[in-house]
Amino acid sequence: MSGRTNRRRSSVAPAIASRVVASASMSPICALIFDDNTLYREGLAKLLWQEEYVGRVETAPEPNLARAAIHQRRPDVVLLNMAMSRGLENLRLLVHEFPGIRVIALDVPDRSDGIVTCVEAGAVGYLSREGSLQDLATVIQSVARGEAVCSPRIAATLFRRVATLASERQSVSESVHLTPREREIIHLIDQGLSNKDIAQRLHIDVQTVKNHVHNILEKLQVHRRGEAAARMRHVALEAATASSA
Repeated sequence: MSGRTNRRRSSVAPAIASRVVASASMSPICALIFDDNTLYREGLAKLLWQEEYVGRVETAPEPNLARAAIHQRRPDVVLLNMAMSRGLENLRLLVHEFPGIRVIALDVPDRSDGIVTCVEAGAVGYLSREGSLQDLATVIQSVARGEAVCSPRIAATLFRRVATLASERQSVSESVHLTPREREIIHLIDQGLSNKDIAQRLHIDVQTVKNHVHNILEKLQVHRRGEAAARMRHVALEAATASSA
């Protein structure tokens, strides 16, 4: 057995494990792991517990506990597993409820479209399925410093996406004519609600919601709900900028 001092063991399910860590470069990071897979969640928490740059690890298996942990602990970063049920909706929900929160999307397919979708939903960092623990350490520390880490290929894709959105902004703002109900629904989509959630909130049938979503996608000329929400945010921003000019 080596001379390394054994670390104190602590339960991390479902809530809290913490310790004080001295760091010459930056303050210890508080990380929240949001994942409904118990084995993945607890295993990652134990791995992070051993890292010197981590001062506290929180875990949450579902949205209500994740929101409670954010309110109470104010984590520096949130690690959200995109492979879990409704991962993208949960990402949008947290970003909408906690502006400025730093969410790192985990288990993201190493494809440009998947990563761009996470960024459009509000993620400020990501780790692909091929990423290592060292890669995760780099992403966590960079995001905690307010920096972004991505490959040149993904950076190029993001630049192209920004350019496309900029070129489309004027034509979209002039051509979009959503009904009051459609605007209400797209606002709820932007909050991360599913069709079923929206139906319950508005007291209408799920099929009615699906019909409205179909019409919204056609009017905005997009293929995904997240794209529609992002497009309308740009339109709203443009309108606000124009009115203040």
